[in-house]
Amino acid sequence: MRQFQPPAIAEADLVAEPLPRARTIPSAWYVDPRFHDADREWIFARTWQGMAHAAQVAEPGQYATETIAGEPVIVVRGKDGILRAFYNVCRHRGGPLALEPEGCVNALQCKYHGWTYLLDGSLRGVPAMDHTELFDKKDFGLRPVQVQEWQGLVFVNLDPGAPPLAEFMAGIAEQIAPMRLDRLRFVRRVDYAVACNWKVYVDNFLEGYHVPYVHPELAKLYDYRQYVTTPYRWYSLQHSPLTGDNLYSRDGGGEAFYYCIFPNFMLNILPGRLQTNYVLPDGHDRCRVIFQYFHDEADEARVEADVAYSDAVQAEDAEICARVQQGLASRAYDTGRFSVRYEAGVHHFQELVREAYRVGSRVEGRESRVSSSTLDP
Repeated sequence: MRQFQPPAIAEADLVAEPLPRARTIPSAWYVDPRFHDADREWIFARTWQGMAHAAQVAEPGQYATETIAGEPVIVVRGKDGILRAFYNVCRHRGGPLALEPEGCVNALQCKYHGWTYLLDGSLRGVPAMDHTELFDKKDFGLRPVQVQEWQGLVFVNLDPGAPPLAEFMAGIAEQIAPMRLDRLRFVRRVDYAVACNWKVYVDNFLEGYHVPYVHPELAKLYDYRQYVTTPYRWYSLQHSPLTGDNLYSRDGGGEAFYYCIFPNFMLNILPGRLQTNYVLPDGHDRCRVIFQYFHDEADEARVEADVAYSDAVQAEDAEICARVQQGLASRAYDTGRFSVRYEAGVHHFQELVREAYRVGSRVEGRESRVSSSTLDP
């Protein structure tokens, strides 16, 4: 069992404030390595995390793997057609069941000692265990993980008591109708390594304040007079009409919908296309951003143009986010203020981080008191 030592957090830093009066979260929450563990335990282990797209696990035996909150996880389509998720950990001595990001199998076999599991997680084969006493295979099935699908995207949640995924996504399908994301075709995945804390990257995604200064070409694509950010319970939406005939518009117009679902999943919805972004921490000062591209038609030239444009924007974002990470570590900075006009999404996200820290620190405090009391003579 992983040991977690929660960081000390001042009560004043956990107080929620309305946007006009709020201060940004403290710089330590971005640069202190102890908050990397806090994020993993208090946020990533308790929220819905993007795992795959439905095409990866459409057929019986197809699987996808990922590391979620430091835990190896596998999703697999059973022979009965049901999608299941498990810890990618053999119950014998912790070996891995799958090593590749995705594949197709008839059964899941541990790569360490060959224990074999059916696709429903039940233990079937146990080499050289015939002399082991009081051993029943029924007691050693794979540990399950919550898994749900939404609009062709697959999510998992390590918290068995977490609210359903539909609660986090409530209203999005209606807002983007008649477009349906599950009818788009997956065309490309691109991974980016960014030298910043994952929260820096999410902060950056959540506001158009920086766009004229960091992305001058991108700024030409949107009508910023009508650029609006709307916070909901678990996500925020940045919405803007597109200007004229450009890379993203269709028939001389269209709309852009940019969703950020707490804590680290983005939907960039544009006419006839979707980009999804998963922001995964790789440490307290670096993260990995997984871009997946979906289109409504098989137009390779359009796909290539989309990816090339996105590459250029990502290079600009990676550069500024790395610089911000350096600035947050400076002795000259601790907290800042928000632009009410442009940073409602950042404020909403940071308040959700505060909420997660409040809940997590209280739970850890109760568990610590219980543990201490059990040791008292």
